[in-house]
Formats: sequence, C-alpha cells, structure tokens
Amino acid sequence: MNFAFSEEQEELRRAVRQFLEAKSPETEVRRLMETTEGYDPAVWKQMGQELMLQGLAIPEEYGGQGFTFIELGIVLEEMGRVLLCAPYVASAVLAANAIMNAGTDEQKSALLPGIASGDTIAALAFTEPSGKWDEAGITMKASGSGGGFTLNGTKMFVLDGHTADLIVVPARRPGSQGEDGLSFFTVTGDAPGLERRRLNVITEAAGLGLYIDAAGHCDRKAKWRIPYPHRRVIRSS
Repeated sequence: MNFAFSEEQEELRRAVRQFLEAKSPETEVRRLMETTEGYDPAVWKQMGQELMLQGLAIPEEYGGQGFTFIELGIVLEEMGRVLLCAPYVASAVLAANAIMNAGTDEQKSALLPGIASGDTIAALAFTEPSGKWDEAGITMKASGSGGGFTLNGTKMFVLDGHTADLIVVPARRPGSQGEDGLSFFTVTGDAPGLERRRLNVITEAAGLGLYIDAAGHCDRKAKWRIPYPHRRVIRSS
C-alpha cells in the first residue's frame, strides 16, 4: 500500500508554501498579532481568489473545490509552518464542517458558498463555561418556533469569533438532555443582544479566544433573535 502523496498533492503543497512564505514572514506575523483583527483582509481575499483555499474541502456543488481531508491537512501543515494569522481553521474547517455534516441541502446552499469564497468568515461557538466538549456541556437554551428562535446562554473560547460574520451555535430545547433537543443555529455577527469580548491570551495572538455574552441583562445571558428565515442546521427531537 502506497501512503505517499500524489504529484497533484505535492504541487498543491508547493503552491501554498510559495504563497504563504511571501505573505506570512515572521515580521508580518508579529505585526498582525498586535492588531485587533488578527489577520490581513487583503491576504485573506487573495487566498480565496487566487488559490481558493477557503473552499478547498467544501463540495463543488456548494462553491468549493471538493478535495479531501488529505489536501486540507497539507494546507493546514503549510499554514502552521509559517504561523499564518488568519481565521482559516475557524471558518473553513470548524464552521464549514459543522454545516456540511448537519445542514440540509438548502441550508448548505445558502451558507457554504460564502465561506468557500472567503466572503463570509464563520466561527463555531461550542464550548461553554463548564468546559465540557460533549453534548452534556451544551446548556444554551433555544426557545421559539416558526419565524425565529431566541438563544440564551454563554459561549467561551470561540476561535476567531471576534471577526466572524456568521457564528454557528449549538443550543438545546429547554428541559432536554443529552443529544435530545439539540440543534445548531446560525447567528450573524451583528445580531441584536450579542456581545463579543476578546480574551487576553499569553501569546497575544488575536482571535485565539472569545467570550460571547450579552450586555444589559442582569443574569449576563445572551439573548439572540434569529430573524426569519432562521438557519437551523441539525436535528431537533
């Protein structure tokens, strides 16, 4: 059995390495780490237009290139090599895969093309104050039906959440437990009631963590209204 990369995959590596070495030298990494955004929008745009990296592992029918996790791994390895400052993992990997695995065809058609082109920066808001990574750790409540839902709760450590245009949020029906009653929702970055706060981290790298909360509520819980048509991208029992 041959585990070597194909010539096409090696060519992908060469192209990505050449691009990133030019766009992400150490001096630029240090500069971007001190900015509020934590990435260069011009470089992000080039990544989408010239190399189509944001849509690398997104199916072609949703605006992507339709490659596999092998090619995605090659790109991520090269990004790590130069310490690229960009919301790539948050948007093109975490949020995109959440939508691909849980969304309907209609929802994927509406959400994925923007992520694939880089026009939309998405983030996955999963972790809550309990720090748990399973379904039991999701306590954010989703109430409502028909025209929209209201989400109440707190999410922490949202990778690149401070720059995201779209936030994918798992929440549950009041009174439900475990996997029962869980759904994923999308919330726009400017949604009413949404408060986003950067976390100070040791490396000072922008976007490494985010605390999502809300202002003006004595219980300090976020209250988000998702206008109709809402985006609901996982089953609800």
